Amino acid sequence: MRRVVEPELLDDLPPTDVRAIRSRGDLRRLNFLMAHVGCLTHAFFRQHEAAPFNTAPLRLVELGAGDGTLLLKLARRWSAFGVTAEVTLLDRQNLVSPETHRALAALHWSVEVVASDVFVWLESPSPVADVMIANLFLHHFDDARLAALLQLAAAKTNLLLACEPHRSPLALAAARSLALVGCNGVTRHDAVVSVRAGFAGHELSALWPKASKWALGESSAGLFSHSFIARRNA
Repeated sequence: MRRVVEPELLDDLPPTDVRAIRSRGDLRRLNFLMAHVGCLTHAFFRQHEAAPFNTAPLRLVELGAGDGTLLLKLARRWSAFGVTAEVTLLDRQNLVSPETHRALAALHWSVEVVASDVFVWLESPSPVADVMIANLFLHHFDDARLAALLQLAAAKTNLLLACEPHRSPLALAAARSLALVGCNGVTRHDAVVSVRAGFAGHELSALWPKASKWALGESSAGLFSHSFIARRNA
């Protein structure tokens, strides 16, 4: 399947639109079904064992963070192992609810929500993050823009963890069947678009800046997801 990037409906809907609210709820369910919290958690602790972080709390950035609920689920799992973090949630819109803020604060995770274009933020001065997360975000960009984004991200983090759609006939068939689990029209449209824009093989590794100081890992994750890890070598 050739990679094709097309606009997704949710990206252009006002955050208060009923269809957008319903679609964000669908995405929370799909993240659960695709086990992205488990995928990111496994990747994080595997990399942490390979190269322990020296800072406490961690400096953590999520690109395209949406409503912050995925990060909250990660925080609940990671904090059980003593992990604390200073978090930057980056998205074009501030969709993080007061409840999510309070839940993260209760875990001793401090949160800054930044409403900004990802390129503007990555090009701005800020400390290098210990960990950067991208969940169902990188597939929004064509190869040229994605290569530029990854170049900037490589300068701003020591570890990038990404879970994206896996581009395959099976994933496409599943995306076309989301009515069976009650997803609305926006989600059903965007799921098909996401799979077509997803990744296979080592496409993200090929776009990552070429340098010996990085250890890269890329593979399918489960039936429908694609995992990418980039760790700066000590």
